[in-house]
Amino acid sequence: MLTRLLIYLAYFLKTSARYQSTKHFFRRLLVIPQSRPKAYFDVFMIVIVIISVFLQIDKVSHQPPHWHLVFEDCIVALFILEYLLRAWIHNDSHQIVLDHYERSEYLDIPFKLHKVLSAIAARKIDYAFSPLALIDLLAILPSYRPLRFLRVFLIFRLFKLFRYINSIKLFTQILSNKRFELYTLAVFLGLLLFIGSTAIFLFENPGSGGDVHDLFDAFYLAVVTMSTVGYGDIAPQTAGGRLVVMGLIFTGVGVLSFFTSIIVSAFNDKVNDLRENQVYAELHQLEGIVIICGFGRVGMHIARQLAEHQQPFVIIDKLDHHIEGARHLGYLTIHGDASKNEVLTLAGINRNASAILCTTGDDVSNVYITLTSRQLNPAIRIISRAYLHDNVRKLYQAGANHVIEPFEIAGMAAAEYVGQPVAFGAIVGIMHEEKEFVLDTVCAHPGSSIIGKKIADIDFGHSKLMLIGVISAHPEHLKQHERYPMQDRHFYFNPKNTFEVQEGDLLVVLGKQIGIEYFRYQIEKSRFKLGRKK
Repeated sequence: MLTRLLIYLAYFLKTSARYQSTKHFFRRLLVIPQSRPKAYFDVFMIVIVIISVFLQIDKVSHQPPHWHLVFEDCIVALFILEYLLRAWIHNDSHQIVLDHYERSEYLDIPFKLHKVLSAIAARKIDYAFSPLALIDLLAILPSYRPLRFLRVFLIFRLFKLFRYINSIKLFTQILSNKRFELYTLAVFLGLLLFIGSTAIFLFENPGSGGDVHDLFDAFYLAVVTMSTVGYGDIAPQTAGGRLVVMGLIFTGVGVLSFFTSIIVSAFNDKVNDLRENQVYAELHQLEGIVIICGFGRVGMHIARQLAEHQQPFVIIDKLDHHIEGARHLGYLTIHGDASKNEVLTLAGINRNASAILCTTGDDVSNVYITLTSRQLNPAIRIISRAYLHDNVRKLYQAGANHVIEPFEIAGMAAAEYVGQPVAFGAIVGIMHEEKEFVLDTVCAHPGSSIIGKKIADIDFGHSKLMLIGVISAHPEHLKQHERYPMQDRHFYFNPKNTFEVQEGDLLVVLGKQIGIEYFRYQIEKSRFKLGRKK
C-alpha cells in the first residue's frame, strides 16, 4: 500500500504544472546565477546577515530589548526556511522513485522500497554535508540561547556571505581549482615550520642562553619570522638561533612569492570567466538584443551603427584580437564559437534576442551558425553575409531570412555609377561614413501618391535624391526586370524607367536627410488628406 502511494505521488508531482513551476521559481530565486530574482534575494540576504551579526554582537555587552529578540527569531526562521528550501530543490526525489519503478517494470524485478528511500536519503545527506550547507546550519546555532558557547558559531553567519557575493564565490573557486598547488605549498610550509621551530628551540632554550621557554614559543617565532612580520617580542639571542632565523626569512620570502604566483595565475585563468559572467548578467537585463557573430570589417560597421542608434547587441567571436578590439570599444562580447549551442544560448537566442547577424568572413561558418540558430529558435530573424554567390542558396536552405553579398552589391554600384562622378562620390562618402549623404528607404504605404506610377514619372530630382533600387514582393515584376533575390522579396537594383511602384514597395534612395524627409512628406500628403476626410 505504501509503495503504491509513493509511486502515485511521484507521478503526480512529475505531471503537476503548479509543483514544477513552484520548484522552478525557487531555483531561480536561490540557485540560477543570472536570474533577476536571485540578484534581489542575494542583496536582501546580505543585509539580513549583517544586521543579525550586529544584533548578536550587541548582546555580548548589553541586555537586548524585546524587539531585538523577536527580530532575531524572524531572522533565524528565515535562515531555517532557506536551508529547507535549498535541501528541497537540491534534487528531484520523485524522479528517483520513478527511475527505480520504471527500471523494475522494464526488467521485471521487484521494486524495493528501502533502496529507494536509501537513495533519496543519500542525496539529501550529500547536500547536508556540502560546505555551504554546513555553513547554513552552523549559522542557525547562535540563536539557541540556553547554550551560550554556541555563540562561537556566529562567525559562520559571515561565511554565509559566500553564497550571496559572486566575487567571494569566484575566489573560493579559484582556491579550489589550485588545491593541488596549495596542498603542495602547505606541506612544504608545514615541514619548514616544524624544522625551523625545532631548531629554534634547540638553540634558543633558556639552558642555551635564549628566551624561548617552550616549543610553542619556538613555533610562534618561526611563524612570525617566515611571514616577515617580526614583532620583536621574542628575538634570537644565540648565533645558532640567528642563523636559523635568517634561513627562515629567506625561505619565507620564497614561500610568499610562490603563494602569490599561484593566486595571480589562478586569477588570470578566471578573469575571462568573470568578465563573461558580467556580460551574461547584463544581457539578462536587456530586451531585443541583436547577436552579431563575427567582428570583422562588416561586424564592426554594424556594431557601430547599432551603438549610434542605442540598439542593444552582443558580439560573439572566437578570435582573440577581434574580442579585444570589441572590448576596447566598450561593446558586450562573448569569446567563443557562435556555431555552438551553449554559446548562442548564453547570448540569449531563445530568451530575449530579436535577430542574429552572421557576419564572419567564412561562408561555411555562417552556414553552421545559421543552422544552429534556426534549430535553437525557429522564429528568430537571421541575416547572413555571403562571400561567394554560390553559397547564397545554401544559406537560405539553412534557415536565413536574408542573405547579403556585400562584394557583389559594391561591384554593381561601381559599375552602374562609375560614369557619374557625383553619384559615385556620394556612394564613396557613405562607405567612409561621411554625414553629408545617407542611404534610406521610403515605403509606399497604402494611399501614397507614388503607387501605380512608373519610375520615370516620379520626381526624385526635386528632392535632390537618387534612386538606388526597389525592394518588392510583387510577382508582376519578376519577368520584366532584373532582380536580386531575397528571402521573401526581391531587390531591383537601378530599376528601369518602366518599373511601376506597387503598394508595400520600399524605395532605396540616396541623398541628404532633409531631402529624404521632404520626399517622404510629398508622397504621403494625399494619404494624410484622405485620412482626415474619413
